[in-house]
Amino acid sequence: MAFQSMTGFARSEGRIENGPSLSNGGRWVWEMRSVNSKGLDIRLRLPPGFEAIEPDCRRIMSALLARGSLQASLRYDRDETAEVPVVNREALEAVLAAVEDLRERLDSPPPAAEAILAIRGVIETGNADEDDKAVAARHRAVLAGLETAMGELVAARAEEGERIVRLLAGQIDAIDALAQAVEADPSRTPQAIRERIAFQLAPLLEVSDLDPQRLHQEAAILATRADLREEIDRLNAHVQAARDLLTSGGPVGRRLDFLAQEFNRECNTVCSKSNASSVTALGLELKVVIDQFREQVQNLE
Repeated sequence: MAFQSMTGFARSEGRIENGPSLSNGGRWVWEMRSVNSKGLDIRLRLPPGFEAIEPDCRRIMSALLARGSLQASLRYDRDETAEVPVVNREALEAVLAAVEDLRERLDSPPPAAEAILAIRGVIETGNADEDDKAVAARHRAVLAGLETAMGELVAARAEEGERIVRLLAGQIDAIDALAQAVEADPSRTPQAIRERIAFQLAPLLEVSDLDPQRLHQEAAILATRADLREEIDRLNAHVQAARDLLTSGGPVGRRLDFLAQEFNRECNTVCSKSNASSVTALGLELKVVIDQFREQVQNLE
C-alpha cells in the first residue's frame, strides 16, 4: 500500500440526462478537500433530496482513507425544464396539526396558505411523475461520481505522500550521520574523559584531608554521567525502526510521530550530559533536524 499525505483536493462532475427511467435530469459536482487530523473526520454536505445516500458516501470514503479531516460537498443543479413544485404531504399534515394546536391555545386567526407553504420542507422541487427507480438511478450516478472523486483524491494524497517520504528518508539519514558524529567526537575518547575528570577534580585534590576512595567514587560517577553510549545506541535503534517503517508502506504516520518523540528525548539527554562544546553543537543540530522530521510526519497518514 502506498504512503499517503493527509492533504489533497479532488473534483468530479457529470450530467444526468432526462430519459425514460429518469424524468428529472441535471448536473452534479463533487468537491473534496483533505487536511491533517489525528483520526478520520468526515464532514459531508448534501443537497436536499440526497440525504438517503449519506451512509453510502461515508462507507466509500472510510474504505479508502485511514486519517485526515475530509470535507466533501455535493452540488446538484436540476434542469429547469424538469423542475416543478411538489407538496410534501406528510410535512404539510404535520405543519397543519401544529398550527391548529397553536391557534387553539393562542386563540389566533388561521395563517394564510402562502405562509404555510413557505415553511421549509412543505414544498419540494422535483417531478411529480418521478418514481423510486428514477431517484435510485440519480443516486447511483452521483455515488459513481463520488468514487471517481475519491480515486483522484487518493492519487493526489499518494503523490504528496511519496514526496514527504523522500524528505523523511533524507532527514533520517541526517539524524544517523549526526548520531555517528557524536559517537566519533574526540571528547568521548578515554583519554579525553580522563583529562576532563582530572580537571574537574583538581580543586578537590588541593584539600589534603579528602578520602582517596571517595575521590575514586566521585570520578566514577562523573564518568558514568558523561557516557553517551546508551543514548547513541537508542538513537541508532530508532533510526533503523524509522527506516523499516518507510519501507513497509501504508498508514505509518502515528508510529513515526512516536519515533520523533523518542528521537527528541534522546537528543535532549545528549545535550544535557554533554561536557564538550562540540557534542553540544551536534546535539543542537540534531534537535533542529528532529523538529523538521516531526513537522513532516504530521502530514503523513
